[in-house]
Amino acid sequence: MNDWQRDWPAPAKINLFLHVVGRRADGYHLLQTVFRFLDFGDSLRCEPRSDGRILLATPLPGVPPETDLTVRAAAALRAATGTTAGVTLHLDKRLPMGGGLGGGSSDAATTLLALNRLWRTGLDSPQLQRLGLALGADVPIFVHGRTSFAEGVGERFADVDLPAAWYLVLVPDVAVPTAAIFRSAQLRRDTPAIVAADWRPGFGHNDLEAVACALYPELIRHLDWLRRHGDARMSGSGACCFVEFVDESGARDALAALPADMRGFVAAGVDRHPLATHSLAMMI
Repeated sequence: MNDWQRDWPAPAKINLFLHVVGRRADGYHLLQTVFRFLDFGDSLRCEPRSDGRILLATPLPGVPPETDLTVRAAAALRAATGTTAGVTLHLDKRLPMGGGLGGGSSDAATTLLALNRLWRTGLDSPQLQRLGLALGADVPIFVHGRTSFAEGVGERFADVDLPAAWYLVLVPDVAVPTAAIFRSAQLRRDTPAIVAADWRPGFGHNDLEAVACALYPELIRHLDWLRRHGDARMSGSGACCFVEFVDESGARDALAALPADMRGFVAAGVDRHPLATHSLAMMI
């Protein structure tokens, strides 16, 4: 199988905590968080084109193809490098929209990583991260490819090592608009910052959770059910929420007990993006 025939993984992320520690003059929020990848996500296949066009073969309902993050990522890479290559993108979506699992950002990062190799454009990881940041604040972590303590708007990383863990992730039937959460007057924006080296598993909370739950009470029901099993938290701006288990069997037992009107999945936490081991950002 050559690289044009392979599937390129775009994993989910969860935020083990998420604090809003300030706000810049331009309106962007300053965050502290720990990103961890999950062994679950979308996948991308790229098909070369000879006409120089960038097309999405699998558009998402309600999302114009030209605004899709995968198309925008491909266009950004082409503009930055001067290549005239074209591509048809085939995206297999498993991650929910508006779920706080980074699905669109992960798809964009995988597009950058895959096409950087396929088009032989030769950008390194920092260059790809800068391209990604212009697409969305969560894109750089997927290019960086390591479990990390993140700061700034989410683009400055200090890698952390975590013990093995499994997660039960619930997917409420709600799509939470991130912008609405950050615009809320009820959002706390002054949580005291910490030094990355002082972070430990179990620390902190998600500052966005209270705002999201006030707007979408269904999240409260899901979090309350998860809290029977441990320290449940919302990921990102929601709506997905999770609880950690030490082993797969415990997570799957809890999933089996899930009420019929709730849905979710079990996934292992992984400390490296599945493409990071191939050093794709550096390969041409």
